[in-house]
Amino acid sequence: MAESDGGEAASPSPGPPAGSGATPDPLPPRPRPRPQLSKSRSSISGSAAASVAAADRGGGGGDGGVRDSILIRRSSTAPLPPAAAGQTPRRLVVAVDDPSYAAPNGGVLDRDWCYPSFLGPHASRPRPPRQPQQTPTTARCRSTTPTLPPRVAVSQREEEKSLASVVKRSALLEERRPLPPPPPPPPRAPRFDLSPYLPLLLVITVTSSTLAIWQWIKVMGLQEKIRSCYDGNDVDTAGPAKMSWIDRDNGSAFISSGNWNLAPTSTIVAFALPLFLFKYIDQLRRRQTNDMRASGSEEEVPLKKRIAYKVDVFFSGHPYAKLLALLLATIILIASGGIALYVVSGSGFLEALWLSWTFVADSGNHADQVGLGPRIVSVSISSGGMLVFATMLGLVSDAISEKVDSWRKGKSEVIEINHILILGWSDKLGSLLKQLAIANRSIGGGVVVVLAERDKEEMEMDIAKLEFDFMGTSVICRSGSPLILADLKKVSVSKARAIIVLASDENADQSDARALRVVLSLTGVKEGLRGHVVVEMSDLDNEPLVKLVGGELIETVVAHDVIGRLMIQCALQPGLAQIWEDILGFENAEFYIKRWPELDGMRFGDVLISFPDAVPCGVKVASKGGKILINPDDDYILREGDEVLVIAEDDDTYAPAPLPEVNKGFLPNIPTPPKYPEKILFCGWRRDIHDMIMVLEAFLALGSELWMFNEVPEKEREIKLTDGGLDIGGLTNIKLVHKEGNAVIRRHLESLPLETFDSILILADESVEDSIVHSDSRSLATLLLIRDIQSKRLPSKELKSPLRYSGFCHSSWIREMQHASDKSIIISEILDSRTRNLVSVSKISDYVLSNELVSMALAMVAEDKQINRVLEELFAEEGNEMCIRSAEFYLYEQEELSFFDIMVRAREREETVIGYRLANTDQAIINPEHKSEIRKWSLDDVFVVISKGD
Repeated sequence: MAESDGGEAASPSPGPPAGSGATPDPLPPRPRPRPQLSKSRSSISGSAAASVAAADRGGGGGDGGVRDSILIRRSSTAPLPPAAAGQTPRRLVVAVDDPSYAAPNGGVLDRDWCYPSFLGPHASRPRPPRQPQQTPTTARCRSTTPTLPPRVAVSQREEEKSLASVVKRSALLEERRPLPPPPPPPPRAPRFDLSPYLPLLLVITVTSSTLAIWQWIKVMGLQEKIRSCYDGNDVDTAGPAKMSWIDRDNGSAFISSGNWNLAPTSTIVAFALPLFLFKYIDQLRRRQTNDMRASGSEEEVPLKKRIAYKVDVFFSGHPYAKLLALLLATIILIASGGIALYVVSGSGFLEALWLSWTFVADSGNHADQVGLGPRIVSVSISSGGMLVFATMLGLVSDAISEKVDSWRKGKSEVIEINHILILGWSDKLGSLLKQLAIANRSIGGGVVVVLAERDKEEMEMDIAKLEFDFMGTSVICRSGSPLILADLKKVSVSKARAIIVLASDENADQSDARALRVVLSLTGVKEGLRGHVVVEMSDLDNEPLVKLVGGELIETVVAHDVIGRLMIQCALQPGLAQIWEDILGFENAEFYIKRWPELDGMRFGDVLISFPDAVPCGVKVASKGGKILINPDDDYILREGDEVLVIAEDDDTYAPAPLPEVNKGFLPNIPTPPKYPEKILFCGWRRDIHDMIMVLEAFLALGSELWMFNEVPEKEREIKLTDGGLDIGGLTNIKLVHKEGNAVIRRHLESLPLETFDSILILADESVEDSIVHSDSRSLATLLLIRDIQSKRLPSKELKSPLRYSGFCHSSWIREMQHASDKSIIISEILDSRTRNLVSVSKISDYVLSNELVSMALAMVAEDKQINRVLEELFAEEGNEMCIRSAEFYLYEQEELSFFDIMVRAREREETVIGYRLANTDQAIINPEHKSEIRKWSLDDVFVVISKGD
């Protein structure tokens, strides 16, 4: 048996060798293998080659030798080397993944099937299933497969390796061939526009229906006439077929004796014509769309949906679409009704149109019609008219409801001039509106506009719950955001004489950030602002940024800082809270600044007693850029342009008068008592507590103690105070004593020496300041616990500072406020004015209404922004301050003096007296009337003065 060398390649031979005596191969030809999606592997195996060679041999003779076949993929066009001498020619067969699927075409494929996998799936035909056949020849070939000797096997393996490398390189080169660009997407077919055909289709439908009804009515009437005519002439209807033409009343009919009649046919045709037209247009659209989108994949939209979409776009895009549709329907109804009446009644066309309009306008007008046809047409027109008028009533009702809703929701523009605009909503709004109404009482009332992000009805209901007489002032509410310019223009922001920006109920940083954004929005108004802007701030550290953005138009009122300073002043001088309530509010006397030319060249000492209905307390100096001097020297001479700062009932209730006679007398020689160390307790933690400590450092004497009792850890307190700018080591007058605990737990409070404190300040804690109710409840609970603990402990007068009140021994009112049954003076920070009654029931010695005082300050600055300079100086720890003095500093016991006399005597102490409180009364009187009236004074009386700071 001849052996084949596996390392050589021979020319393929399709048939068996000559003389072998072998029969032709009985195996049927196999189909050509399909290309695979991934790169094929070249399977080269000696045993497989031997099997295929035996199968191709076709016979089992051993002398013929065995043909060896190598299964590879042809990758080169180079000719194969000839077979060695004495060897059977070999055949080159190309196999795809499996040698059994090799093509019987000489072993060479007719195309390149290697398809790169990264280009995506390859569309190919399904592969036929493999059906192995067990024939005797095949079995014989497998059983007689010879074993190759070692030398031939080694040579064959070398040839396999070389051919495999050639195939691999060729496949890689084929994968790197540049790919042709993808074909461009087919052009998108334009949509078929059906809108031009809709009016034509509607007119054809209405006309055809009208003609059909008219023909049916006309034919029915003519048939009735013909039938009566035949009956009158005794015509036999059963006779032969007859054809008659009848002409009466300008009508005609063609009648035959058969079952066919023109009227039903024409009626059917008239009704079917619109349907056929509708279907024809629909089919035309479908055909045109299909032709234009033959190569596309866009989904086809039905005609019904397209019509609904067009109608929806028309009604949503045009504000008067409903009225136009109703008008069109009315015109079509009148026109079609007029045509029908013209046909059935025989009257003129214009007369028929007029009758059609009367039927549409009044459904009862059709009762006078005679005849079946006119009655049917008139009833139809009247029914359509009722539908049209019902639709019109519905549209009118909806329009009125929408307009009323827009008015109720505050969508209309405010047309006002010189009004006060309030931006935002908070719990201070009620007291603020009250103060503004009192301020405008003298001019018959004003206009206040509120713009907030709330519903207009809710705002009006909350304002109505105040149950306060606004005395002619109108309050207009609008819903909107102060951050939107369109909403600001809606409330005439450019024409307002003052704008108040309220702080929100959020925490301090968020509230101030929102106020800053509102100020930025106000600066962006193109028309500009006529009035000034009063901004309520929550944190003193954020004030410079708002002023930087707003410029000269911005006036800030830092609510937290004002209340903190006022609490300290009230703790050091009991009863001062009531004085501030009288001065800040518009109910009594308040600050006013006005120019009086007749006072030019006069000394301030003479100006002081020139107003019988006001108390001068300062001068606005024009030469110093409008700087306000509070409590100036008597020798200051008013110059041209200077204005006088007074405390008066209203801006139109005072005027200068001739100088009165004054009995100066002699001022008692009583020195001002020195300051003595005090012991003060802070219950709670405020975010600006470092500012309060610095104010106390300026007011208190050397050796004073400040106890801080709250839940903040001591190390964290020092960090917060240092971050706030407080130099703890630089405090000289006061000593900080830290105690940690909860102010609403009795056990924690009992650990404090409450009976030894001169003043106790209950602060609105930072942790609950966002909730007004919670904060006030906590403050009230702390107050009651402290009072109860103090009542159960024996008060010791020796434990208190014995020298503190030495200068006030003759004032019973101050003595009662200071001692308060030998208990400490308690100042409680109250955020809600409704808690005032609860505080009064608890017999607290003094208290502060935070929100109400802040609202008063906002209203006063809104009326005149110059007053803000006055309040800033009076609240500061340096400069002039408001004080309460005993009468013994200005008069003797039972001395008879006028109020002007006392004002002149107080000038020797560089003080300005602005009011007094008698010993037997409960309220202080600021800017008293009848200042020239002489009366007898007591040493138990007290005076309210503006004094220069130490």
